[in-house]
Order: sequence, then C-alpha cells, then structure tokens
Amino acid sequence: MNETLQKIRQETLERLKAAKDESEIESLSVSVFGKSGSLTEILKSMGKLSKEERASVGQSVNAVKKELEKELNERKAEIAARMQELRFEREAIDVTEPGKIAQPEGHLHPMTQTYRAIRDALVGMGFTTYEGPEVEYDDYNFTKLNLPLDHPARDMQDTFYVNDRVVLRTHTSPLEARALLNLKPPFRLIMPGRVFRVDEVDASHSPVFMQMEGFVVDKNLTLADLKGTLLTFIHTVFGEDVKMRFRPSYFPFTEPSAEVDISCTLCGGKGCRLCKGTGWLEILGCGVTNPHELENCGLDPHEWKAIAFGVGVDRIASLKYGITDIRLEYENDARFLKQF
Repeated sequence: MNETLQKIRQETLERLKAAKDESEIESLSVSVFGKSGSLTEILKSMGKLSKEERASVGQSVNAVKKELEKELNERKAEIAARMQELRFEREAIDVTEPGKIAQPEGHLHPMTQTYRAIRDALVGMGFTTYEGPEVEYDDYNFTKLNLPLDHPARDMQDTFYVNDRVVLRTHTSPLEARALLNLKPPFRLIMPGRVFRVDEVDASHSPVFMQMEGFVVDKNLTLADLKGTLLTFIHTVFGEDVKMRFRPSYFPFTEPSAEVDISCTLCGGKGCRLCKGTGWLEILGCGVTNPHELENCGLDPHEWKAIAFGVGVDRIASLKYGITDIRLEYENDARFLKQF
C-alpha cells in the first residue's frame, strides 16, 4: 500500500507541475481528494488492515495528503498570479501610443469666422481694435451720443437698466464717446462686443447679440469717404460682384444717416425667398457723426469730422452662410456647427 501511496504522490506532483491553468488544478484535486479520488480510495481500504498496519498507513496517508494539499495550493496561487499578470499585460493601455481611431477635427464657429472676416477687412484699411465695458454708464450709452433724458429716440432701444445711471449697453456706440474723450485724433477704430436689448427670442431676435462698429475721426471727412470705406469692406467680405446702395435713414448720433443694402447673396439680385423678392438685403446702418456728439465729448466739430457704421456679426453670418434662424448661431449645437 505504501508503494501505491508513493505512486499517487509522484503522479500528482508531476501532473501538478504540468498544469497550466486553474481548471487543471481543480480537476487534479478532485481526482486525488474527491469521493472517488485515488487517495480517498486508500483511506476507504484501510478497514481491511490490521490495527498496527492501519496506524502506520494512516500516518503515511496523512503526510502525503498534507504535502499534496500544500503543493496544490501553492501551484494554484502561482497560476492565479501568472494569469493576473497576463491579464494586466493584455489590458494595459499605453497612453503615449498614437490613437487608432481618427478623431474629428474641430473648426471655427461661423460667428468667429464672420468676426474675423469683418475685422481683417477693416484692419486692412488701417483700423485698430478698441474695446470697452458691457455694463455702461447711461451718460456714455445715451447722453453723450446726442440722446438726452427727454429724447424720444431713447424709446427706440429697449434697455436693461442696472440702476438710474448704469445700463447694459444697447449698442457699441458708447465706445465712440470713450474714444473721443480718451484718444487723440485722427484715428480709425473697430469696436466689437456683445450688446443687450429687452427682446423676445425668435428666429430673428435675441436679447444678446454681437455688433462691430467702425469709427473714423479726421479732418475733412465726408459721406463719400464713408461710402468708399463701406464699398471696400463689402467687396472684401462678400466678393467683388456684390453691389451696394444707400437708403436715407435716421440715427440720433449721425447726420446724414443711411441704411446700407447689398445685392442678395443668394440670388444675385434677381429676387428670392431670402431677399423677399426685392433683390436687396439690409446689412448695416451708418452716417456722418452728428456735430453735437463731437461737442459733447470736447471736440470742435468745425475742425474735426467723424464717420461711423455698425454691423451685426450674426446678421453678416446669416447672409454669408444662409442661416435662417439666429438661435442656431448661439446654441452651439454640434450637428449645426459641423457644417462649417
């Protein structure tokens, strides 16, 4: 029986050494220690032995059992550690490795593209950027621009008031007053920024939108200088084949004042849904600065003249790209933006 026991021990150790995974270890354990296992069979047959033999054989069986259990557990732990190591190697991520899936490239927002097109067109004519606060004094937003407290034109702009003296600017024109008070003429300025008006949100209106204003102060400026500047600007932004026309209008801070139209960018002036069959699209307001504004800011209107024009960036973006709903330009929907 001792020979049989040693044979079981030797075979078990050899199989244990050759085992490659936990399932083989488990199968080996059942074949040795299970109900029908080889070592269990020896224990069952001990009843046929004499008392002296049972004591000797029992001692040998227990010794082999302890040894094999110890070897099984060690080999099982060794294989488990190796399998975990292989799993770590297989699942490891090299963060320095180049991506295998191409990611979509970002691009400029259509408002940003439009802003830069307008800015670059004016910078090419010698303009420089001049910026100011969005929360503005009533004095700069209205009074110095020839809009005193009792002026009816104040009703043209629905204003967000912080208090009696402070507002959210309703246009970028307060920067004209700041420039006249703080800069030494002559100068040519681009004045970009957000403006705010009490308005209901719909396809063509927003309480927050972006304007860019052009402002030139020099001696002997005329309406012809304004027209030439705007024609160059329009050809740069929209193309040489686009036509321009002036229509008389009214602004408290310019005299004379005009609205500027361009030939429809969609139909070329033939008439379509975008231009409502007229062939023309309104894009901006402009004029020769009112002498009272110059006087309010400390300049002699007999010596200095000024011309100004203001354009909505979202308006130009809509015309350039055929956008029919202004809300799309401010909601940052990726499905919309990826078209640009």
